Parts: sequence; structure tokens; C-alpha cells
Amino acid sequence: MALLGGAWTPNVVWHLSGGPRRFGELRIDMPPISPKMLSARLKKLEAKGVVRRAVVPTSPPSVEYALTELGCELVPAINAIVRIGHRLKSRQA
Repeated sequence: MALLGGAWTPNVVWHLSGGPRRFGELRIDMPPISPKMLSARLKKLEAKGVVRRAVVPTSPPSVEYALTELGCELVPAINAIVRIGHRLKSRQA
């Protein structure tokens, strides 16, 4: 849980579960997050071995982020949390 406990961390993992994304694409997917916070989360997840950062040799060079094998193992846990959240929300309505 410490791995997923940071603000925005589950969101980053969730959005990367669909495949590699560039920084700008992640910013569009998560409009309320600041660039500074997104950068910090990506660096933290990369350091923990959850996210892989790859420089793409384009002109100009770009960077793609993707889940590692360990990161992919977190997706079912996030899916379970989402399902429980939906059930709790429907009970309150």
C-alpha cells in the first residue's frame, strides 16, 4: 500500500495500464495534476521499479513512460479498489 499511497500514484498507474504514454499525454489525461507533481510521481515510480522511462529517438527526442512487469501486477489491485469505490458510492446514493 505504501507504493500506491502517494497522491496521484494510482491515477498514473491506471493511465499507463493502457500502454506507453508521453508526459504530455498523461497531463491531458489528468488535467488537475500539475507538471511538477506528475514529474515527481513518475520519478518516484521509476525509482521503485513500477514505471520504465524510455527516450524515443525522434526529432526532437521524446520520452515515453510505461509500466514494468511489477507495475502491471498493480493494475488488478487498482481495479479492485475502483469496483469497491463504485459499490460504496451506489450505496450512498
